[in-house]
Amino acid sequence: MPATTTETPPLPRPAQVQALVSYLEHEAQPMIVLDPDYNILAANTAYQRQFGTADRPYLGHKCYRVSHHYDLPCDQAGEHCPMKRAFELKGPDRVLHIHHTPRGPEHVDVELRPILDGDRRVVAYVERLTTVKHASARASQDGLVGRSAVFNTALEAVQRVARSRLPVLLLGESGTGKELFARAVHEVSDRHDGPFVIVDCSGLPETLFESELFGYEKGAFTGAQHRKPGLVETAAGGTLFLDEIGDVPLSMQVKLLRLIESGTFRRVGATETQQADFRLVAATHKPLQQMVAEGKFRQDLYYRIATFPIVLPPLRDRPSDIPLLVDSFLQRGTNAAQRVVVQPKAMAQLQAHDWPGNIRELRNVLERARLFADDGVVRPEHLPEWLSTPAQSAPPATAGLDLDQEIGRLVAEGRLSRRDMALRLGMSERTFYRRLKALGLS
Repeated sequence: MPATTTETPPLPRPAQVQALVSYLEHEAQPMIVLDPDYNILAANTAYQRQFGTADRPYLGHKCYRVSHHYDLPCDQAGEHCPMKRAFELKGPDRVLHIHHTPRGPEHVDVELRPILDGDRRVVAYVERLTTVKHASARASQDGLVGRSAVFNTALEAVQRVARSRLPVLLLGESGTGKELFARAVHEVSDRHDGPFVIVDCSGLPETLFESELFGYEKGAFTGAQHRKPGLVETAAGGTLFLDEIGDVPLSMQVKLLRLIESGTFRRVGATETQQADFRLVAATHKPLQQMVAEGKFRQDLYYRIATFPIVLPPLRDRPSDIPLLVDSFLQRGTNAAQRVVVQPKAMAQLQAHDWPGNIRELRNVLERARLFADDGVVRPEHLPEWLSTPAQSAPPATAGLDLDQEIGRLVAEGRLSRRDMALRLGMSERTFYRRLKALGLS
């Protein structure tokens, strides 16, 4: 049970459950009904279509077994449990989880709402599940890829803010995927059918910044032979992504602030005011707060763009995601006959490196290594000499006693979730869990 009570509330009667399911049938999103003991009582048709299969029964089964293949509730397995939180709050709770689905592991946005009786006792829960389309928990040909805790934290923030109109500020080192996260905000938002316009602020000289952003009229300056719409105008109905906003010259920051505050702009050489219509997402690798203190970035502009900051983790903080990213990069631009794999020793070397250039650096290393893998296998000798040699490489699954010792070490450290430990060791979560049971560590 999520919490101890002096009196167990009565479970909802079958007729009540059926009435609730009839109501949920009108919902397009997958939804299930749970009792306070984690059992799935019913599911709407949308859930059956997306998550139900003939060989995976779910009615009467524990939600954590169906979704996670756990033997214990999520909070006892080291994850956030929305049922426990909803029980404590007597209100809704929301979390991003990775669920096992008929298609494999997927990011799922879970919202749980408790049903209370007349004495405000929780008698059941309704859970809404929304599959995250713009990120993958498996190797993927495109988009965001990852399943580590720090990656999921950033992804959950995207899910929460995307459907609002708040400006989003993405903070992270170069190469952490800021453009992909910005595109994810756009794709989840209500403006996903509109344009996604990128402004590379670091690549625009001060003399061109205003004309590129706002456009210009014919004859506004030498060479302006016709009217040209700016990037703000091009983004109408969609999202304007200001990449590396920390590089915007101070002289231009006041005009950018006016655009954001008033929602209006004027083309260079024009007298009439145009109405802007865009969702703002900005990104930078620079310490904006420090720049504000040093007078290099306007404080009022900072407060306008930093309404909802999202910190993107560096690759060194998500080593368990490296096998997924490696497989994803090696899949891209190839067919089945050209498939390239990475030898376990080479993978351990990749996971041990700090990656100061982050995902961009990893991609470049793999593109180089692919050229040397004539037989489709990337080996340590195919990696750059400067790449760190791991002192604690993760052994392959055939390493016998050494593998058991590595499992014991990881469990004793307690820094990684069970899922991340399995990825670190290069095995499936189910195989890893069976190994834990055999070692008496489950």
